[in-house]
Amino acid sequence: MPRTPSRRTVLRGLTVTGAAVAAFDTASRSWAATAAESETASSASATSTTLAKVPRLDGTLLTDASSLTAAADDYGHIVHRRPAAVLRPGSVRDVVAMVRFCNDHRLPVAPRGQGHSPFGQAQAEDGLVIETAPLSGIGSVNTASRTVTVGAGAKWSAVARATLAQGLTPPVFTDYLELSVGGTLSVGGLGGQAHRVGAQVDNVTELQVVTGAGELVRCSPSRRADLFRAVLAGLGQCAVIVEATLRLVPAPTTVRRYQLTYGDLATFLDDQRVLVREGRFDYVEGQVHADAAGTFGVHVLEAVAYGPPVGPAPDDAALLRGLRHDPATVQIADQPYYDFLDRLAPVIAAMKEAGIWGFAHPWLNLMLPGASAAALGAQVLNGLTPADVGPGAVILFYPLLRDRLTTPLLRTSDDEMSYLFDILSAAAPDDTTAVDRLLAVNRSAYDTVAAAGGTHYPVGSIPLTPADWQAHFGPAWAGLQSAKCTYDPRGILVPGQGIFD
Repeated sequence: MPRTPSRRTVLRGLTVTGAAVAAFDTASRSWAATAAESETASSASATSTTLAKVPRLDGTLLTDASSLTAAADDYGHIVHRRPAAVLRPGSVRDVVAMVRFCNDHRLPVAPRGQGHSPFGQAQAEDGLVIETAPLSGIGSVNTASRTVTVGAGAKWSAVARATLAQGLTPPVFTDYLELSVGGTLSVGGLGGQAHRVGAQVDNVTELQVVTGAGELVRCSPSRRADLFRAVLAGLGQCAVIVEATLRLVPAPTTVRRYQLTYGDLATFLDDQRVLVREGRFDYVEGQVHADAAGTFGVHVLEAVAYGPPVGPAPDDAALLRGLRHDPATVQIADQPYYDFLDRLAPVIAAMKEAGIWGFAHPWLNLMLPGASAAALGAQVLNGLTPADVGPGAVILFYPLLRDRLTTPLLRTSDDEMSYLFDILSAAAPDDTTAVDRLLAVNRSAYDTVAAAGGTHYPVGSIPLTPADWQAHFGPAWAGLQSAKCTYDPRGILVPGQGIFD
């Protein structure tokens, strides 16, 4: 029988709220959940030598079934690793205290923002999941330095609204705004603006993090720079982000969106290449759709020009000069800047209403070398049909210039240009055959692209080994490995990524 403390001892340990955890039994590796449970257990035990008392917290530590079940799932609905407890922090101090506690007792830890990971990356089996959503504060916008400091749990939509009130904006956004700042900074944060201004991780001036050893640290390019470099796009391996200071730029009031249709992949990608090399547009991406024959033969290039006050009124003829799209299909529209940023909101609402949001999402996210992007993309797409990728699936191409991406752990190909190639598949969550087939497709596509000098963007569902990860990070591997040993010496952080043995 696990030894537990008295009710009086438990209540000295923390403020109990709801189903709050009281202590951890180091012998049985289990939690004593409530004061009442501890009282019952203690009646059968004379001592409590194996019990480690949970630190006093401003928030709540939970072990109820509902909290654990939620933390054992994510947007992918493929991997389910049940944690032992969930921390809903009331302060950064709670994160420090519980990471230190878990380090002392060798319990795995994973921060979780909006739970948008598709393959168990933010899960921690038999460990602690830290919900970062309560850490959502947004500080005053510093118009002099053009920065804003925000909590890791803040959503990008809230950051955008707060900064736009001062005429400023983060320079790059992922297409879906309801993701957390800490979440996207841990993977990179790519969007259609990245070809001009870099990824979100390239536009951070300072971080506050909690290392795997439970140390609260501020880091920047000039202060603990090794940790700063290891955290940005570091997949949570060295520290938990709790706060970030973001660079801001002047915001446009309106934008002009162009949609151009192409009949073949190579021409479509070539025109994307022209646009980003010449810097004609502020935002460039592309989508692939099914044609009447049921093949992926429709290619839509989306480009956006920012208007005043950050740029002149867009000149349609100049911006589209020399492109080889079908002129009969051109669509041009003006809209407010925030409406453009949040353009997926009605799409997501429709997906949720249709139930597709709850489907399994075995996503494929690859970095294709520019020189062979058309051939590689065609090789993957030629083996798929719309039925294969499921309802609501999206196929994307983002052109990226290597010299704009300066964060060491955000890996691309060695070519001057890479293309982020996404197949955002969906399958009924109980259709394990379809999910397994798509995971196999993902692995095969990854092997093909890696052999050609490409890699992947680590927000997808590709079964990988530690050896694959070492190859992925390439010349940056030694720095990450060294930082892991320094800042997470017991290896407790984010085991769901599967990077280290």
